[in-house]
Amino acid sequence: MRIALLGTRGIPGRYGGFETFAEELSTRLIARGHKVTVYCRERHEEPTYRGVDLVWLPTIRHKYLETLAHTCVSALHLTFRRGPYPIDAALFCNAANAIFTLWPRATGIPVVLNVDGIERKRKKWNRYARTWYFLSEYLSTILPSCFVTDAEAIRRYYREQWSADSLFIPYGADTTLATTREALDRLGLEPSRYFLYVSRLEPENRALEVRQAFEKLAEPDMKLALIGDAPYASEYIRQVRDTRDPRIVMPGAIYGTGYLELGSWCFAYIHATEVGGTHPALIEAMARGALVLYLDTTENREVCGDAGLPYSDQAGLTGRMREVIRMNNTERTAYRNRALARVKERYDWEAVTTAYETLLAALCGRR
Repeated sequence: MRIALLGTRGIPGRYGGFETFAEELSTRLIARGHKVTVYCRERHEEPTYRGVDLVWLPTIRHKYLETLAHTCVSALHLTFRRGPYPIDAALFCNAANAIFTLWPRATGIPVVLNVDGIERKRKKWNRYARTWYFLSEYLSTILPSCFVTDAEAIRRYYREQWSADSLFIPYGADTTLATTREALDRLGLEPSRYFLYVSRLEPENRALEVRQAFEKLAEPDMKLALIGDAPYASEYIRQVRDTRDPRIVMPGAIYGTGYLELGSWCFAYIHATEVGGTHPALIEAMARGALVLYLDTTENREVCGDAGLPYSDQAGLTGRMREVIRMNNTERTAYRNRALARVKERYDWEAVTTAYETLLAALCGRR
């Protein structure tokens, strides 16, 4: 098949979950003999990446318009494409882009839309953006050929809110462990002597709460690595960084080998995100066999099950950190083993790729 992927910042994945999803899925589809084009917002040195064709198109660098503007021009480019080969099927990401699936569908291209979580609940959006997301949720159920949710909790929401059923396909994770420690050395971290937090530094991801919870922990030998950044959250990031605690390390966003190293050697991983579906950073931490402390939401509970320890507020997080420090190694190892086993059972990238491959082939009328 000849497949196009739209609605992300592009690959290689250097921002968030959708970008990692685009890289992992597209490269695996290439390995299976398909042709894949990914639309990107940033120019790459080469016209291809790991066999994937890259199409760079401009956008409007604005908090509320960047995603919509880029997906709009990408959808137009796809619809009137005059490239080396036509497109058989398209995969869009982000419910906000639902309106743009109409154009390729009008020309006979089947379209799948991955809606992600309930984005309108994010604090960063104003009322107009929330209204757009609310309308886009509905459009996601009627405009694409099929829409996909990566969490059963989000699937239930669409059933209850819009009386529409999605196809559930989870996110994936790689269980590879790092053997090197260059990122740790660079940040002054010791293996198994730091808590790790990875997310975009936005209010609904509660980085400030995590920092404040850790500051109440009287453990001079433990550190907290707050990893992440965000393009339109400078004031919130300033608040997160406003600390004099020398145990807290905040280097910004880290990708690739450094990210793998941090997840492989951490004492425990803290997941504090309150909005969204299946969060990539959470299952990636579980795939490293991390001991997970997670904010108790329906979506996070669905991912972790009994493989992590839930908490409900800042005081609860401080209590959980104290609890895991006092645990014996046998107890900690049991949680880590359950986390790894859960990822292998539910969040395997090859199984995820097969699910999308089967769906796209069915929409194309192929076996």
